[in-house]
Amino acid sequence: MALKQVSSNKCFEGFQKVFEHDSAELKCKMKFGIYLPPKAETGKCPVLYWLSGLTCTEQNFITKAGFQQAAAEHGLIVVAPDTSPRGCNIEGEDESWDFGTGAGFYVDATEDPWKTNYRMYSYVKDELPKLINANFPTDPERMSVFGHSMGGHGALILALKNPGKYKSVSAFAPICNPIQCQWGKKALGGYLGPDTSKWEAYDATQLVKSFSGSRLDILIDQGKDDQFLSAGQLLPDNFIAACTERKIPVVFRLQQASCFCSPWLGYDHSYFFIASFINDHIKHHAKYLNA
Repeated sequence: MALKQVSSNKCFEGFQKVFEHDSAELKCKMKFGIYLPPKAETGKCPVLYWLSGLTCTEQNFITKAGFQQAAAEHGLIVVAPDTSPRGCNIEGEDESWDFGTGAGFYVDATEDPWKTNYRMYSYVKDELPKLINANFPTDPERMSVFGHSMGGHGALILALKNPGKYKSVSAFAPICNPIQCQWGKKALGGYLGPDTSKWEAYDATQLVKSFSGSRLDILIDQGKDDQFLSAGQLLPDNFIAACTERKIPVVFRLQQASCFCSPWLGYDHSYFFIASFINDHIKHHAKYLNA
């Protein structure tokens, strides 16, 4: 599968690149960012996949998160795909910010008119890793996944639905229980239809209740003053309760302002929050990837 390089920038002795390719799964052109650490010049490296949230492209993470220095130090290739198909000319795909373009929700749609193109789950799980492994110096046996918000949801379901495929998983402010929140109901109903039993296959809180794979240590960071947390869109307590019941290790860190008497708000849903703790997540994955 041919790759077209869109950009390349030297960064911490490695390279931050963006490529474009024709996706067989999504039937459109797709872009992804990839950071190649200095170690990639001399040997194979583990791969860490980042999944972004609603409205994002491949650019948000690579320009705002500030992960490259830690990735260079630990010798990790970091891949950041787009969040949905683009330019499919589907009626209604650009009408709202939380459904359609920029909002693929990392599911394989089964409903018309979405089912032909909106197959982000299979794209991220199968097509993209095959493409990365065929074109870059990767170690296919060492792969992990993390993400933010909608992408945190994507990271959790990928790890839970594919035991052993990913060495580790982490998330920033993930949508933990989409069948119970408005974002999830809109997206899952639109892509998968009205039968809510089909939605459970893409809900981390539901998936963890039947998870029987090998040990999976989960790291989640959540901003205390995240507006979407208070609005009931993220529902991490439901996920933590399910993990506790199943005795699945999860480290949940509710991040707040260091000074409790401060009149200012604490960490929110933005990339300022992600950048504040990204190094911890890189270290978490490096430990399991033996990097």
